[in-house]
This record gives sequence, C-alpha cells and structure tokens, in this order.
Amino acid sequence: MNEEISENSDSLWPDQYLVNLEKPFVDNRGSIQPLVDKMMKSAVLIQSIKGSLRANHYHKTDWHYCYVISGSIEYFHRPTGSNDDPEKILVQKGEMIFTPPMVDHAMKFPTDTLFLTLSRNARDQKTYEEDVVRIQMVDEADSISWKPSSST
Repeated sequence: MNEEISENSDSLWPDQYLVNLEKPFVDNRGSIQPLVDKMMKSAVLIQSIKGSLRANHYHKTDWHYCYVISGSIEYFHRPTGSNDDPEKILVQKGEMIFTPPMVDHAMKFPTDTLFLTLSRNARDQKTYEEDVVRIQMVDEADSISWKPSSST
C-alpha cells in the first residue's frame, strides 16, 4: 500500500464517528473481518475494567480507530475548542469508532472491555505525549482514571 501518512489525509477518513464495517469474508474455516486498510504506525490492545475512564484529551495530529473485541465503550466527542456538551455514542462488541485529530474525546467503560486501537502515529511515550493535550471534558468523579503525575 502506498498511501502516505500525512496531515492532509482527512479526505480518506470515515464521514461519521461510528464506522460502517465491510461485510466479513466467510467460508468453512471461519471469517475475516476487514477493519482498517490505511497506513498507520501503531496497533495496541487495550483492556479497561468496568468503571474506567480513558482519554479525556485530544490529539494534534494523530487519528485512531478503536474496534471493540468484547464489552462496550461510552464514547464522548466534540470539536476541540467547543464548549458544547459532548455527544455520546455507545460502541458495542464488533463495532468500531474513528477519532480524527483535533476532536475532544473520552471513553467510559460500563463493563470490562477489550479493544484494539489502530493509530496514525507511533505509540512510544515521547511521540504520544508530544501530540496529546489533556482536558476535562468528562467528569472523572466516580471513575477509575490516571494522570501522568500519578504514575511511578
């Protein structure tokens, strides 16, 4: 695949947050579900326990697809800089959500959840921290959360 990863690739992004997946290829061996056919630099598997809060930030250049393997995600989003209440989407097992750059987003987990995140940028800590801007879009009260200063 020759698609270059660039900041000008927004014409290649899905036109909605909840991604319409292609039909899987099914035969007597099982199935193959196409997820993302784009150039990317990171694939991570994330486990979140019930009551967790993740994200509550935006990315300057990174985009990511999140595919739910098990459980569900309460996904909140709004344009960066907006004071509007965020929109909430419930992403279930077998569904995928897309987050472009410059979109405030947060994820709450009503149940134990396992999901795959496929991203434009590398996920090493230095690259990640240079691109992420943490915000307080979703209240952390009554959630299990993390801040960089709380790590050891």
